[in-house]
Amino acid sequence: MIGPMTMRGITNRELIAEFEESRAPGEFHHADHVRVAFAYVSELPLLEALARFPAALQRFALAKGKPHLYHQTITWAYLMLIHERLARAGFGRPGPIERNSVPSWEEFSEHNPDLLIWKGGILERYYSRAVLDGELARRSFVFPDRAGVAGEKSPAESSKTGKTGVV
Repeated sequence: MIGPMTMRGITNRELIAEFEESRAPGEFHHADHVRVAFAYVSELPLLEALARFPAALQRFALAKGKPHLYHQTITWAYLMLIHERLARAGFGRPGPIERNSVPSWEEFSEHNPDLLIWKGGILERYYSRAVLDGELARRSFVFPDRAGVAGEKSPAESSKTGKTGVV
């Protein structure tokens, strides 16, 4: 079973197996969600990740007594952003990502710190608060209502981190 601080030493496949049993470390905050989503996108074809991670996340939320916290649009958007970042960095292709060439979570998170920010994070570039707060977006994926260029950071973000947004 996964305990606090053990996500570092666990493989993506082990993390997926534990998560699908509704087990995860600690409080399971935003960065932990992104870590688990990265595991799914790294190990599975995108369509399978889009099916399995949301289902596991819903079971996890239910097991923790917080089913009302699940949000379909946010979940799918992060899966798509992770997949796109990997593809932009040369790791993606139609179908599953080449598993032997996928960066580690540490490498990926170092180059994509904007995905780890919850309040004021990347989704605010693509979605208005009204859309994300809406019931439709909570229960079904909704396309962005703001213009944004996926995978690119604003000049202000780039100058703060010096990171490119890809691996």
